[in-house]
Amino acid sequence: MSTTDSRTQELQTKNATACPVVQAMDRVGTQWRLHILYALQGSELRFNEIKRATGARSKTLSEALEALAEEDLVTRRTEAAAPIAVYYQLSEKGESLIDRLDEIGQWAVEWIDDVDDPDERRPRLQ
Repeated sequence: MSTTDSRTQELQTKNATACPVVQAMDRVGTQWRLHILYALQGSELRFNEIKRATGARSKTLSEALEALAEEDLVTRRTEAAAPIAVYYQLSEKGESLIDRLDEIGQWAVEWIDDVDDPDERRPRLQ
Protein backbone atom coordinates (compact mmCIF):
# COMPACT_ATOMS: atom_id res chain seq x y z
CA MET A 1 0.00 0.00 0.00
CA SER A 2 1.41 3.41 -0.95
CA THR A 3 1.81 6.29 1.48
CA THR A 4 -1.01 8.15 -0.28
CA ASP A 5 -3.35 5.17 -0.01
CA SER A 6 -2.60 4.67 3.68
CA ARG A 7 -3.07 8.41 4.34
CA THR A 8 -6.40 8.36 2.49
CA GLN A 9 -7.53 5.34 4.46
CA GLU A 10 -6.48 7.00 7.73
CA LEU A 11 -8.44 10.16 6.87
CA GLN A 12 -11.51 8.14 5.90
CA THR A 13 -11.41 6.31 9.22
CA LYS A 14 -11.02 9.51 11.25
CA ASN A 15 -13.69 11.37 9.25
CA ALA A 16 -16.18 8.59 8.63
CA THR A 17 -19.24 10.86 8.78
CA ALA A 18 -17.79 13.17 6.11
CA CYS A 19 -16.79 10.36 3.74
CA PRO A 20 -20.02 10.23 1.70
CA VAL A 21 -19.85 13.98 1.11
CA VAL A 22 -16.18 13.88 0.19
CA GLN A 23 -16.76 10.96 -2.19
CA ALA A 24 -19.71 12.71 -3.83
CA MET A 25 -17.73 15.92 -4.30
CA ASP A 26 -14.84 13.96 -5.82
CA ARG A 27 -17.23 12.65 -8.47
CA VAL A 28 -19.15 15.81 -9.34
CA GLY A 29 -17.28 18.67 -7.72
CA THR A 30 -15.25 20.03 -10.64
CA GLN A 31 -16.16 23.42 -11.98
CA TRP A 32 -16.96 22.16 -15.47
CA ARG A 33 -19.08 19.25 -14.33
CA LEU A 34 -21.19 21.58 -12.21
CA HIS A 35 -21.58 24.04 -15.10
CA ILE A 36 -22.69 21.20 -17.37
CA LEU A 37 -25.20 19.87 -14.86
CA TYR A 38 -26.79 23.30 -14.53
CA ALA A 39 -26.74 23.86 -18.32
CA LEU A 40 -28.67 20.61 -18.81
CA GLN A 41 -31.26 21.47 -16.18
CA GLY A 42 -34.67 21.07 -17.80
CA SER A 43 -33.43 20.47 -21.34
CA GLU A 44 -31.70 18.12 -23.72
CA LEU A 45 -28.75 19.74 -25.49
CA ARG A 46 -26.25 18.91 -28.19
CA PHE A 47 -22.52 19.08 -27.54
CA ASN A 48 -22.04 22.52 -29.11
CA GLU A 49 -25.06 23.92 -27.25
CA ILE A 50 -23.50 22.80 -23.96
CA LYS A 51 -20.18 24.24 -25.09
CA ARG A 52 -21.77 27.64 -25.76
CA ALA A 53 -23.73 27.54 -22.49
CA THR A 54 -20.69 26.73 -20.35
CA GLY A 55 -17.79 28.30 -22.22
CA ALA A 56 -15.82 25.06 -21.87
CA ARG A 57 -13.23 24.00 -24.42
CA SER A 58 -14.12 20.95 -26.51
CA LYS A 59 -11.61 18.61 -24.82
CA THR A 60 -12.65 19.74 -21.33
CA LEU A 61 -16.32 19.38 -22.18
CA SER A 62 -15.84 15.96 -23.73
CA GLU A 63 -13.96 14.66 -20.68
CA ALA A 64 -16.49 16.13 -18.24
CA LEU A 65 -19.47 14.70 -20.16
CA GLU A 66 -17.81 11.29 -20.24
CA ALA A 67 -17.22 11.40 -16.47
CA LEU A 68 -20.80 12.51 -15.80
CA ALA A 69 -22.14 9.72 -18.03
CA GLU A 70 -19.97 7.16 -16.21
CA GLU A 71 -21.50 8.33 -12.93
CA ASP A 72 -24.99 8.02 -14.51
CA LEU A 73 -25.69 11.71 -13.92
CA VAL A 74 -26.08 12.43 -17.64
CA THR A 75 -27.54 10.32 -20.41
CA ARG A 76 -26.26 10.36 -23.98
CA ARG A 77 -28.53 9.79 -26.97
CA THR A 78 -27.34 9.46 -30.56
CA GLU A 79 -29.45 10.03 -33.66
CA ALA A 80 -27.97 8.24 -36.64
CA ALA A 81 -29.50 10.54 -39.26
CA ALA A 82 -26.96 12.50 -41.29
CA PRO A 83 -25.33 14.41 -39.76
CA ILE A 84 -25.08 12.32 -36.61
CA ALA A 85 -26.50 14.21 -33.64
CA VAL A 86 -25.57 13.47 -30.03
CA TYR A 87 -27.82 14.78 -27.28
CA TYR A 88 -27.22 14.96 -23.55
CA GLN A 89 -29.67 15.34 -20.71
CA LEU A 90 -29.76 14.86 -16.96
CA SER A 91 -30.63 11.40 -15.75
CA GLU A 92 -32.99 10.91 -12.82
CA LYS A 93 -29.91 10.71 -10.62
CA GLY A 94 -28.62 13.98 -12.10
CA GLU A 95 -31.96 15.75 -11.53
CA SER A 96 -31.86 14.61 -7.91
CA LEU A 97 -28.34 16.00 -7.55
CA ILE A 98 -29.41 19.39 -8.94
CA ASP A 99 -32.02 19.62 -6.16
CA ARG A 100 -29.28 19.08 -3.57
CA LEU A 101 -26.93 21.54 -5.26
CA ASP A 102 -29.71 24.15 -5.20
CA GLU A 103 -29.92 23.65 -1.43
CA ILE A 104 -26.17 24.21 -1.13
CA GLY A 105 -26.54 27.32 -3.29
CA GLN A 106 -29.21 28.71 -0.99
CA TRP A 107 -27.01 28.00 2.00
CA ALA A 108 -24.14 29.87 0.29
CA VAL A 109 -26.34 32.88 -0.45
CA GLU A 110 -27.43 33.00 3.18
CA TRP A 111 -24.08 32.40 4.88
CA ILE A 112 -21.23 33.45 2.58
CA ASP A 113 -20.78 37.21 2.31
CA ASP A 114 -19.61 37.53 -1.29
CA VAL A 115 -22.08 35.11 -2.90
CA ASP A 116 -24.82 36.78 -4.93
CA ASP A 117 -28.38 35.52 -5.03
CA PRO A 118 -28.94 34.35 -8.64
CA ASP A 119 -32.65 35.17 -8.36
CA GLU A 120 -31.79 38.85 -7.90
CA ARG A 121 -29.84 38.89 -11.19
CA ARG A 122 -32.61 37.32 -13.30
CA PRO A 123 -34.79 39.78 -15.17
CA ARG A 124 -38.32 39.91 -13.82
CA LEU A 125 -41.09 39.11 -16.32
CA GLN A 126 -43.88 41.63 -16.32
